Amino acid sequence: MKNRMGVEQGTSSGSSEADDAQRTAAASFMSYASPLVEEAVSQMAELGEKAEVDAEILHRLRVALRRLRALLWAYRPMLEPQHYESHQALFKQLADAAGSTRDWDIAIELIDRTQKNGATISGDLLNARAKALELSRIALACDSAGAALRNALADANAAQLAHDNSVSLQEFADTRMTAAQHVFRKRMRKARRAKHPDDASLHEMRKAAKKVRYLREFFGPPLSTIKLKESKRLKRIHERLGALNDVVASETLLDANRQLFSAPDSLRDAMRALRKERKRCMRSAAELL
Repeated sequence: MKNRMGVEQGTSSGSSEADDAQRTAAASFMSYASPLVEEAVSQMAELGEKAEVDAEILHRLRVALRRLRALLWAYRPMLEPQHYESHQALFKQLADAAGSTRDWDIAIELIDRTQKNGATISGDLLNARAKALELSRIALACDSAGAALRNALADANAAQLAHDNSVSLQEFADTRMTAAQHVFRKRMRKARRAKHPDDASLHEMRKAAKKVRYLREFFGPPLSTIKLKESKRLKRIHERLGALNDVVASETLLDANRQLFSAPDSLRDAMRALRKERKRCMRSAAELL
């Protein structure tokens, strides 16, 4: 049987969503976390083994690590603050290591899509991406990074089991989803009140929406149905704000690495195309407020 993340789990044929809801939150932690850690380790292994690393490997790795961070946030009440902070720092460090190369992939895709004469700059972008990939390989060496992830997982599991082993998954999922939705609505109100929503406020809103969406994917069946009504709207918000974030990140990346490019005129044209795309994405995102 596959779990909610699409990974095989060894559950009995008689299990049901009702049975899942009656399990304790503590006993459920590993069923959510283990597949994510193994997915991350698998992608790190591919990163180290393949001579040519495609964008999808880095994307899957970063998503797995982001989901781990969201899951750890959900279980935060069952962890000591110092453990929570250290594990989050590890997950973020690894996600940033994957992201340093993934950001170049996104910039290349955007330049190809938004600029007719992107060929002039693509060589410089690919060279920069290759250098970033070497650094990512070092930071994400599978043996050391994988061991760190598995150790963090074991530590977090032991800590939350020791903290409380009686709260039902149903109660826990409802409580943490309510907390995530509260943060999301608060950040949406802040973005909505702004005369001109800025990149920073929309980025914070996007992160909060992403957390709600990830928690829904983890806890879907045990959640009360009232918590699931906004799923389609959350998906639109996630996609539109994600598109905006990609453009903003690409602008920042190119601007910070101007010295790497051999054709200043082409770089200027690329930045102009990205600014135009950012305005389009901003208008699209503002429609959701």
